[in-house]
Amino acid sequence: MSTGLIVVIAIAAILLISFIGIYNGLVAKKNQVEYADGAINTMFKNRFDLIPNLVEMVKQYMQHEKSLLEKLTELRAGGKEHWNAGEMNDWDQKFGQTMKAFQVSVENYPDLKAATQFSKLQDSLNECEAQLAAARRTFNAAVMDYNNGLEQFPSNIVAGMMGYKRKSMIEASQEERKNVNVKDLFAS
Repeated sequence: MSTGLIVVIAIAAILLISFIGIYNGLVAKKNQVEYADGAINTMFKNRFDLIPNLVEMVKQYMQHEKSLLEKLTELRAGGKEHWNAGEMNDWDQKFGQTMKAFQVSVENYPDLKAATQFSKLQDSLNECEAQLAAARRTFNAAVMDYNNGLEQFPSNIVAGMMGYKRKSMIEASQEERKNVNVKDLFAS
């Protein structure tokens, strides 16, 4: 084999290996963008699903707590009016049952207070938004890396041959992109 033929084969092999490396690198970058896009959409969906459910839970607990305390207050105030033995006994039974329900609630869930529920709601909101921010950063980094690969030489040549186009930053439905207005959720 002649030296010229060996040089041509070596150059062709180097070009082929470079092409394969660039091709695989671009495919990996494209897949990383798709993965990051999936993660961001998952977080939007999580926020979209989670927050109304948390708010509803807090509202339900607040209603339960409010009605139980109102009943106790009403019975306590009404007890002063019932001085004969029959009425007082009936009132005492109702008050006792309500107190037992209240005590069971407090004993079974000593930390379950409306303020705690609001705190948990706020923590969940903050965690959800922090996860969304992290997912957005990951997505933006993946898109930047991909777009750089499309524009840098020599990968831009291979990207053109593959028909790869620039990617845009985060996209989600307008409904899911809205910031959740918790005040409106409590009003409903």
